[in-house]
Amino acid sequence: MKNCEKYDVVILGGGTAGVSCAWNAAKRGLKALIIEKNSYLGGSITSSLVVPAMKTSENAINTDFFNELYNKLRSLNGAITYCDGNKGWFNPELTKIALDIMMFEAGVDVIFESNVSSINKNENKILSICIDTIDSDNFVSESNILSLPIESNYFVDGTGNANFCQKIGAVFLENNFENNNQPTGLRFIMSGINTEKFSNWLMQYDNNRDVTTSCKVNGKTYVSTAYTWDTNVQWALKPLFEQAIAENCITEEDSNYFQLFSTAGTADSIGFNAPRLINNNLTRSKSYIQGRMSILRLSNFCKKYLPGFENAYISSIAHNLGVRVSNRVKGKYIYTYEDLISGKQFENKILISNYPVDIHSDKKDSSMLKKVYKEYTLPLESLIVDGFDNVYVIGRCISADFKAQAALRIIPSCFSMGEGLAKYFYEIIKYCK
Repeated sequence: MKNCEKYDVVILGGGTAGVSCAWNAAKRGLKALIIEKNSYLGGSITSSLVVPAMKTSENAINTDFFNELYNKLRSLNGAITYCDGNKGWFNPELTKIALDIMMFEAGVDVIFESNVSSINKNENKILSICIDTIDSDNFVSESNILSLPIESNYFVDGTGNANFCQKIGAVFLENNFENNNQPTGLRFIMSGINTEKFSNWLMQYDNNRDVTTSCKVNGKTYVSTAYTWDTNVQWALKPLFEQAIAENCITEEDSNYFQLFSTAGTADSIGFNAPRLINNNLTRSKSYIQGRMSILRLSNFCKKYLPGFENAYISSIAHNLGVRVSNRVKGKYIYTYEDLISGKQFENKILISNYPVDIHSDKKDSSMLKKVYKEYTLPLESLIVDGFDNVYVIGRCISADFKAQAALRIIPSCFSMGEGLAKYFYEIIKYCK
């Protein structure tokens, strides 16, 4: 094709899996491009405040990107290793900066605020794409790439909801969202907290160290705890939530899921994995409104009932909903719950994990957190989009059934997917030269 930009790898979506794929490809000498709809990278970490990254197997593979991101954030005072050995405690805002630096140093091209506008393909291969971006009289054009077709050896859908695969007509696994769904969430951060006071009170109030923990890192106090409205667990915070509901400080729905973690690198900020939005019939727009109203009530709850929060305030609300389940593309191999539970081994494995099957529900006592007793692997074939020669998928929309996806969607696994796929591209391109 005449007058076009040519890449080895084009990644649609600069989320957790996408940045790992691009960085690993570029570090191996491949020309990589990320096309990102937001004005920053990081996906769920930065746009949805999904931190910390959940701890997974000590035998995990394809972890170069995770380790490099951790080291870069440490240099920016934006990452810690918690007392349980989890080094996935990242600062969401500093993660934006760390990823910019990493992509620049590796030589990854990034175009923000852009989407695919047209696709040129034959029956089973993407030949080129064109993109559009936000226009403004105040800025010069990003580059001539915006007006040219983009060719690539490989196209990777890292959009989270398989938006690119929808546009090219890929086949999707059947989604019965009425029975196989998980509620979304809208996370937030509060600052101005006397973390030392809160930690001292909390560690005395709750003796369950499977739920409530605290430690000091670099002289700063970090803490975590949780509560849900489920009755099959004895939650220490339950009396406080019951009192708050009785006093109309919060609604019962507000109390359905409450989890907090200190924010890495800060002395007075705590992030909340809450509220969990249980009305799945809401439109996306109404979900944001409902979520922000719930955040207001929960912040007032914290100020009234949690020692150390007396002068706290809402300092950040996630830009995007936290989505746990979405469209899943049919790949060369459909990974199943049985594969996961049995620890089935694959020749072309791209990750090793032992994270449990984590299914949230909008009903009491209906969530599922099933531990796995064998490490499981995911094959490369679950990332190859069925019916296409040069299209791949990474992240939560991979080729897996509902229950298997509920274990594979965590951030470290997405990092490994992107890295493993980049290594595969490198080996194929090197072999063909």
